[in-house]
Amino acid sequence: MEVCIFFLYAMILLPGIVASVHQVKSFLNHTAYLSCYFPNSQKTDIKDLRIFWQKGDVEVVHEVYYGQEKHDNLSPKYINRTKMDMDEWTLQLLNAGIVDEGQYTCIIQHRDNGSPKVIHTSECLLHIIANYSQPEIARLHTGELKSNKHLNLSCSSSGGYPKPKQMTWLISHENTTHRLMRHMDVSQDAVTKLYNVTSKLNITVPTNTLTNISCLLHLGEQLGSLVSVPLGIEIQGEEMEQVKINFFGPLIAVIILITFLLGFVILKKNRNILSTNQSVSLAV
Repeated sequence: MEVCIFFLYAMILLPGIVASVHQVKSFLNHTAYLSCYFPNSQKTDIKDLRIFWQKGDVEVVHEVYYGQEKHDNLSPKYINRTKMDMDEWTLQLLNAGIVDEGQYTCIIQHRDNGSPKVIHTSECLLHIIANYSQPEIARLHTGELKSNKHLNLSCSSSGGYPKPKQMTWLISHENTTHRLMRHMDVSQDAVTKLYNVTSKLNITVPTNTLTNISCLLHLGEQLGSLVSVPLGIEIQGEEMEQVKINFFGPLIAVIILITFLLGFVILKKNRNILSTNQSVSLAV
């Protein structure tokens, strides 16, 4: 606690040292890399430096005391979870979790005539990412789909972080795609802090054309989107079925009539041939 208060006080007294905030992303349960962005242009020996990483105002994450790692002042949740790459001036935070999100400050002091002086500060804002499952479309009712009836669908995705922006339904047919925005239900697991999302769609069953329905989960500007496997629907309407009946009925009748006439002609021809043969036999 005294170490943190001292450094904050030192930073206030040195307004010329500006800490720029660097955005850092890490996948859940992976190692997060937090750099000090220290150029060390003077080639100062690490044995002459004190390096602290702290989160927020009170939590000490890591400390290197004149070349030696020191654990006396660390916050309990960071013990045995951090490593310092002295060559790259980068802190490795092992098994990064959602609770580790936040702003981290690197403070470097140089021993100057026995009295430490702050020569560098930098800040990192850590964001944790957990991959959502591929969105999946499900029918909310059973039975045969019929034209002009209602189709109820749901689209769900789970186990992700951070909270997604929105979910969009895509309805495509005849080289045209329509986008529909529907309410997205969001729930967060109390233990894992991961999000589950669901959106529902109620539309009239499309008829007489192949229709593909997909849902698109928007994760954010820098995280992209996830799309479901399309649900294909092709239902023939009653009018189309009637057209088929009206078309095929007369066609079948014509075929039967032609077949009958051909049979009659062939039968008559055979009878004529038979009569001719009998006449020739009698003459002989």
